[in-house]
Amino acid sequence: MKAQDIMTKKVEFIDGSKTVADAIKMMNEHGVSSLIVDHRGVEDAYGIVTRKDVVNKVVATGDDPHKKTVAEIMSKPLVFASPGLEHKYAARLLATTGFRRLPVFDGKNIVGMLSNSDIFAAFSKTV
Repeated sequence: MKAQDIMTKKVEFIDGSKTVADAIKMMNEHGVSSLIVDHRGVEDAYGIVTRKDVVNKVVATGDDPHKKTVAEIMSKPLVFASPGLEHKYAARLLATTGFRRLPVFDGKNIVGMLSNSDIFAAFSKTV
């Protein structure tokens, strides 16, 4: 199985200048647990903001989500998977980095998101 076969194709993007409150609203509206933070140009890297970032970096610290920006709490740069990456190598990459999800990048665009849940679901069908 390759990343492109088991990835989630639904990927939502947000601008880093948006507030954390905007990100929370967007995650809830789209039913996702993370948002890709758009790069500001070809020389910039993509970022990611997750529910865990919101909980650990805003809720736990008592910060106001209407005053804190996505750029202040995002993780950047990202580690990507290619669409043709075999699932076992994607699993190793997640295990080594400690990440729960990998954006899938085809060399030009982010085309999906591969999570440990996606890998588990696909693998469990083979057992």
